[in-house]
Amino acid sequence: MPAMASRSGSRRRSMNEINMVPFIDVMLVLLIIFMVTAPMLTPSSIDVPSVGKGKAQPKSFATVIVGKDGDVRFKTRDAERTLNLREIGTTARQWQEGQSAESAVIIAADKSVQYEAVVKAMDALQRAGVQRVGLSVKQGNP
Repeated sequence: MPAMASRSGSRRRSMNEINMVPFIDVMLVLLIIFMVTAPMLTPSSIDVPSVGKGKAQPKSFATVIVGKDGDVRFKTRDAERTLNLREIGTTARQWQEGQSAESAVIIAADKSVQYEAVVKAMDALQRAGVQRVGLSVKQGNP
């Protein structure tokens, strides 16, 4: 008897592979469900603050102008000069220390400027410790 058991066991091989057919069936059913329900979803709306909700414009301010080609300029009432991102933060902080507590630095950029350039300017001002930073916006016609 033991010899027969070993003979019949050698003819049969154990299956070492995973059966992927049930997995593929489940994935296809999920795909169909998502394809059917996706058009039924309604897009959500975001409540963006309007320009009129902001505080009054500060009495003294300097403007950081981000150009289309990535150049950054620092503009005050008296002068305007082109600086790099490392210099813009320290220059803005030094200007703000010489002004009143209500002074602010406003970032202005063209709408075609990449958002990354504006964020880099904001980051440079934050790292330098500039207290009040605002964004310049163009008021649209209602």
